[in-house]
Amino acid sequence: MNRMDTIGFIGLGRMGRAMAANLLAKGFALTVLDIDPRPVGELVGLGAKAGTSVAQIARDCTLVITMLPTAVEVEQVALGPDGVFANAARGSLLMDMSTIDPLATDRLQAAALARGLSVVDAPVGRLAEHADRGESLFMVGASDADLARVRPLLDAMGTTVHHCGGVGTGGRTKLVNNFVAVTLTQVNAEALALSQRFGLDITRTLAVLLGTSANNGQLRMNFPSKVLAGDTTPGFTIDLAHKDLALVLGAAHAARVPMPVAAAVFESFSLARAGGYGGIDFSGIADANCDVAKIERARVPKGWTPG
Repeated sequence: MNRMDTIGFIGLGRMGRAMAANLLAKGFALTVLDIDPRPVGELVGLGAKAGTSVAQIARDCTLVITMLPTAVEVEQVALGPDGVFANAARGSLLMDMSTIDPLATDRLQAAALARGLSVVDAPVGRLAEHADRGESLFMVGASDADLARVRPLLDAMGTTVHHCGGVGTGGRTKLVNNFVAVTLTQVNAEALALSQRFGLDITRTLAVLLGTSANNGQLRMNFPSKVLAGDTTPGFTIDLAHKDLALVLGAAHAARVPMPVAAAVFESFSLARAGGYGGIDFSGIADANCDVAKIERARVPKGWTPG
């Protein structure tokens, strides 16, 4: 990063709070802001300065990070009359780490260029527990110069940085990744429900699935420590997975790419949300599927780990 950069961080939800805490732990000075005062207070306790408004952060900080729920909030923060772009000095940079509609990122880039500002889109891969440990993965859309400027921050928050291309490619890569990840949770959920209905031993079934081409990262990395262990406390919720699938479908329709599998998985997650499962971890789609079919939920013995 530019040695003269001052850093603002807007959006301190489950992921943003952890990422900001890692920046503080690595010695970066931050001014932080969120509509919820609790994470602001927690980070102030770790050494951050509390911001008073988006405009104040934009005036005082030359590099502003946003980690917000949707494109609506990102565009309000960036483009509003009291937002980042209206108050930032020329040469300032906005790094948006939210997962949003790529067309919104394109709008941000156009508005930034017109004001002599820069945009980087750097959505986050992996889960909340990885963010807690500073092990996130980032998919970055940026010029080479802007990537060099934000690289020390990304290295402080994670372990893996993929430069996907120019502005907008990070978010588009994230949608491709999340389409596969969320779809695999649905496939795994259906397979486990079928296994349960057949009366198969869960650990023997998993041994087969993990030892053939049916193996996948969700089944090996996420399911054993989450839903199969009876833990559906959210790292990445069904609600967020549903939101990301909506973004996938919207972007695909805009690009005239048919995605019938994504549409089917989207509706399965819609049913889960309607059934009250929206706030649980997205691996919990396995429980939702079993409950609908009145099948005993799939669980591994305590202490079991993939071989």
